[in-house]
Amino acid sequence: MNKYVITLAKTCLGCKKPSCRTGCPVGTPIPEMIRLFLAGEIKKAGKMLFDNNPLSVICSMVCPHEKHCEGHCILNKKGTAVSVGSIENYISDLYINDLQFEKPVKNGKKVAIIGSGPAGISLAVILGAKGYEITMYDAHDKIGGVLRYGIPDFRLNKDILDTIETKLRQLDVTIRPNITVGKNITIGDLFRDEFKAVFIGTGVWSPKKLGIKGESLGHVHFAIDYLKNPSVYRLGETVVVLGAGNVAMDVARTAVRHGAREVIIMYRKGMENIPASHHEVECAKIDGVKFDLYKQPIEITEKGVIYSSTDESGEEGLLEADSILVAISQNPKDNIVQTAKQIEVDGKGLVVTDECGRTTMEGVFASGDVVTGARTVVEAVAFSKRVAVAIEEYIDTL
Repeated sequence: MNKYVITLAKTCLGCKKPSCRTGCPVGTPIPEMIRLFLAGEIKKAGKMLFDNNPLSVICSMVCPHEKHCEGHCILNKKGTAVSVGSIENYISDLYINDLQFEKPVKNGKKVAIIGSGPAGISLAVILGAKGYEITMYDAHDKIGGVLRYGIPDFRLNKDILDTIETKLRQLDVTIRPNITVGKNITIGDLFRDEFKAVFIGTGVWSPKKLGIKGESLGHVHFAIDYLKNPSVYRLGETVVVLGAGNVAMDVARTAVRHGAREVIIMYRKGMENIPASHHEVECAKIDGVKFDLYKQPIEITEKGVIYSSTDESGEEGLLEADSILVAISQNPKDNIVQTAKQIEVDGKGLVVTDECGRTTMEGVFASGDVVTGARTVVEAVAFSKRVAVAIEEYIDTL
């Protein structure tokens, strides 16, 4: 038993009206989790967490806790919040490694899940456990989506995704890798082949461009591409990251770990305006990442980034770099909607749905980043829980 985790758990006041729970998008029963843990009921606590959130073990590691549960903890007023993530991870990791699903009794109803990221995995667990025949399609060779290919190893050990895949197979979920729905097969093909409902959880994999001269040069890379397999890139000694969101922090810290001697984040505003979470910024600073503020990139050359100062001076200059990483957000790819015109998308290519994930095409549902844009894992889980209910209701009407 980890004495440190027990010490953390004992700091919880067990509030009668726990604001930590209301601050969690998926409503994790935090005081009850801690009460069961300290009472020696760790497996019961683990089951409660998993039933509420199939990705509890992952959310405990990658959630912006200071924004959600820990940010709402009453202890913030006097000092340090309860370290909810550490406690939840200890419980959830033990539980999921011990968990063995019995094969569910099939109900004969087929559901297709396109994309095996957080939204798709959550839905597969919920519906698979109820006997739906789930087939999961993914463009990559392994499941996980953004969890595997968009979050660095130092933030999330990918072995947990292999464990989750084992649990999905125990639920008789069929996984079809290396297939891009919209190219090789279409939504129409799925309905032809007697799937009762189709779910789109394909995330956001198309990087936004700066739209400035030099972006096509060989030493310029998009963040979402770099994170898929950083070891194949030769970035050199000095790396400039353009953008200051959480993904920018991830690529900057990854570049440090892959041999870059100097990593600089260029941002057009001040530190107080940085969109990345405070925790991620602090981690980047600790890793030695530098911040060059009030500078707007206007051109990329072989030597580095030409910028214009956004302060009063308005002066131009060159920040020298061996490589440049562009991290200014992502949009969805349009493979699916190109062959399923009934599915409405907005100006950014995001799928339009109601609050329960119903798209404008009958029988097609969506949730996660492909609907909301890049958001947190726990928000994708919460959305997919609503979608699961909507899909069941829809199939019952057929």
